[in-house]
Amino acid sequence: MNLHTLKNTRGAKKSRMRVGRGESSGKGRTSGKGNKGQMSRTGHKHKPLFEGGQMKLIRRVPKRGFTSMNRVEYAALNIGEISELLTGDITPEALVKAGRVGAKSLIKILSGGEIAGARTVKAHAFSAAAKAKIEQAGGTCEVISRAT
Repeated sequence: MNLHTLKNTRGAKKSRMRVGRGESSGKGRTSGKGNKGQMSRTGHKHKPLFEGGQMKLIRRVPKRGFTSMNRVEYAALNIGEISELLTGDITPEALVKAGRVGAKSLIKILSGGEIAGARTVKAHAFSAAAKAKIEQAGGTCEVISRAT
């Protein structure tokens, strides 16, 4: 193979579109710029959210509330759902292995459903009703610190 024998692969080079060269070219008349106005003129530039000088939508709509930077997001799981899914102790590792939560998720146990038998449940948080149900069934609730 020599340099003088190299050729582009088929379709690698595409000829540029010549706009404004008659209707039959497919890009005649307005040359693909729509009708009249600011966008069809040469050198048009404005920001994506520019609304022609009127007050922007983001400034017209009233603001309410805020998002706390210290919010803690938990993966909420019901007792009944977990007790059907797992046998034995309920731990974050077992829930990750079962595919119910992510490896880094913080887990909160809620009181939906029933728990059968005395089980040890380890999670990052418990609702008061869930804790009462687990202890009533003879089980124990162990709160894991968030750092682990």
